[in-house]
Amino acid sequence: MNKSYILCVDDDKTILISLKAQLKYGLGDAFNYEVAESAEEAWEVIEDLKARGEHISVVISDWIMPKIKGDEFLIDVHEKYPDIIKLMLTGHADEAAINRAKERANLSGCLVKPWNVDELVTIIKTALESL
Repeated sequence: MNKSYILCVDDDKTILISLKAQLKYGLGDAFNYEVAESAEEAWEVIEDLKARGEHISVVISDWIMPKIKGDEFLIDVHEKYPDIIKLMLTGHADEAAINRAKERANLSGCLVKPWNVDELVTIIKTALESL
């Protein structure tokens, strides 16, 4: 069976590099890791993976991005692919946006930047176990 994917979405390349490295360290080779610098790019990755018959387990999105906020993007992902686990990262916690994402995107967790790596990995593992 092919490895499932974890997709990280953030408009800051440094965050993406760090996030991908931390996920690889915490979750090892159990997953393939993809990154996108915008919601538009993330949709291209999602559609490409789905067209190839790949499975996406987790999407981790920044909240503040150009054109579309992370909560709106994750709600869109949930509407099209409800089985994908969704997490949000934010440097500016907005309770209304977090609650909206929890209600409408079945958000598994929201981490404030700078996040704790162990907490991130634990949230992902717990969410995967609950599937």
